[in-house]
Amino acid sequence: MLESVLIANRGEIACRIIRTAERLGLRTIAVYSEADADALFVKMADEAYLIGPASARESYLRIDRIIEVAKQSRAASIHPGYGFLSERAEFAEACAQNGIAFIGPPASAISAMGLKDAAKALVQKAGVPVVPGYHGTRQEVDFLRGAADEVGYPVLIKAVAGGGGKGMKRVETPADFDAALESAQREAQNAFGDPRVLIEKYILSPRHIEIQIFADGHGNVVHLFERDCSLQRRHQKVIEEAPAPGMTPEMRAIMGKAAVEAARAVGYVGAGTVEFIADGREGLHPDRFYFMEMNTRLQVEHPVTEAITGLDLVELQFRVASGERLPFAQDDLVIKGHAVEARLYAEDPEKEFLPSTGKLWALDFPESENIRIDTGVQTGDEVTPFYDPMIAKVIAHAPTREEALAALAHALGETLVAGPKTNVTFLKKLCEADGFKAGRFDTGFIDRNLNMLGAVPQETDPEAVRLGALRLVEAFIDTENYRSLMRHDSSSSPWEHHDAFQLSGARRQGLPVEVDGERTDVILEWSRSGQDQGNVDLAAFWGSGVSRALDHDMSADMENFVLTDDGVIVLRNGRQTRVSLYDPFNVDLEHLNAGNSVKAPMHGKLVAVFVTPGERVEKGQRLAIVEAMKMEHALLAPMDGEVAEIAAEPGAQVAEGARLIVLKTEE
Repeated sequence: MLESVLIANRGEIACRIIRTAERLGLRTIAVYSEADADALFVKMADEAYLIGPASARESYLRIDRIIEVAKQSRAASIHPGYGFLSERAEFAEACAQNGIAFIGPPASAISAMGLKDAAKALVQKAGVPVVPGYHGTRQEVDFLRGAADEVGYPVLIKAVAGGGGKGMKRVETPADFDAALESAQREAQNAFGDPRVLIEKYILSPRHIEIQIFADGHGNVVHLFERDCSLQRRHQKVIEEAPAPGMTPEMRAIMGKAAVEAARAVGYVGAGTVEFIADGREGLHPDRFYFMEMNTRLQVEHPVTEAITGLDLVELQFRVASGERLPFAQDDLVIKGHAVEARLYAEDPEKEFLPSTGKLWALDFPESENIRIDTGVQTGDEVTPFYDPMIAKVIAHAPTREEALAALAHALGETLVAGPKTNVTFLKKLCEADGFKAGRFDTGFIDRNLNMLGAVPQETDPEAVRLGALRLVEAFIDTENYRSLMRHDSSSSPWEHHDAFQLSGARRQGLPVEVDGERTDVILEWSRSGQDQGNVDLAAFWGSGVSRALDHDMSADMENFVLTDDGVIVLRNGRQTRVSLYDPFNVDLEHLNAGNSVKAPMHGKLVAVFVTPGERVEKGQRLAIVEAMKMEHALLAPMDGEVAEIAAEPGAQVAEGARLIVLKTEE
């Protein structure tokens, strides 16, 4: 067994690798960027080294710096996790040149399978069907546009070196092709250092099914069955499960054999995944699946495979890298039950899943024998705009698919997270959706059911606002005075209380607050009740209703209220409502009177601006691109008008709500 490992990654996968490495007795070495100085994985590792600024290109993608740290720390091996450098052949080669074991396949296998076009050509020669499209080397815009026309719309533009949905764009019409191509190339360059793309026919009613393979250095190759990853959003997986619903033994055998032969063809060693797209219009059939790509690394969704096989894939990676043989043959492997994984992201489903950043004021997961939590953050950590927005993976394992989905839904319902907006309630509704539970789904299921899943703008919850205001009174406004009232302390002078004292009737006063950043007023009312009028009731009026203080110490109800430094987050019906005291002196002068401004929808990087001052624009026209958490978001003109000002330069980091472009309209 290897003596030590440097984890060239971050977040939950770094934590997950460290746990197995420690169990096996390996010394663990972390590398981290300035943004991750206080991260959980840094604290968990035996040693940790700073490798650069927050930008991945200046830290986690710096091969030279990581190799330097590996030599400095005398690391016997490097585990790349997934993403970043995990599928970079030059990284595997650099490890080999410096006598460091790379926990992954040889550089030759990464080169052969790491580029989608080359991989498709390789498996096509072996008789594996591939999706129709252009998989060549030419990259001229006119040529690629012509290839798309020949394939027929809709098409997919896919980064040659891509993965995880980065650099992938679905294009419905020729008019949308150029903008989609430009965006895909830019995402591919930023994420993988390679802007090249290929063009594929978009398969209708597609099911995304992948085969987990494992190979040792002695010629043994097996598959560990399949995973269904069809529940996707923006080509990124949301919920994965194993085995795939509707999979027949015949089709499993055929797909498994194809995956194993693909691995043998490139002399593969270690963990890998062969991904297929299946035409699911009439169920799964052995003659209706196509090779998409091979991921030459561990996958995010590997826990579901671990659950149904009882194996630790990271341990197997370490053992294979140490020269050991696989401890089993294909016939030794059996499927045990069903497993489902949900990816908990810091994003706002009600605002088109925009990334959400900020401090995690509360984070708590349920404990259960059939629930596994993989996370890289804890209460008090910051979710930054620099990396993937994943907070955790929640995995359920049960004897049947029905039981696994029910267990996952229950676990998501018991998960407490406050701070950045998250998709936790969205995930729960997905698990409970009739079509998904019945196995009637494909990669377009989420997009077709956004309303049912609550992924559309929602009205502010009035009860949450009122309860938040009541909690503010106790926590921030003359707390001792409030408590004395609730203790029925009638001995003190009424003039000493800040309770809107008046000689008759209920005592009322307005409380200026901000609700999710919007200014409003809640009316507070103090009144006496009981036979001797000795009890004091506090009520809050907002909207058309009224709420009353629940007890003498609302802070005891932490499942509903989470205090922040300037207010309270109310958790109700799976939604977060942030209520804070309004500060009239805290005025954002930069954005004052900026009604015609196009603002940054989240913290991120302004990567492109497509207009200039004085230019006329039309409503809906694309003005700029902001990148956050590895994804691009287009900013569109909210009205017809003229560009009056460009307030930020491309390449600048921008805060949520920052003014980027100012428009003026004709009066």
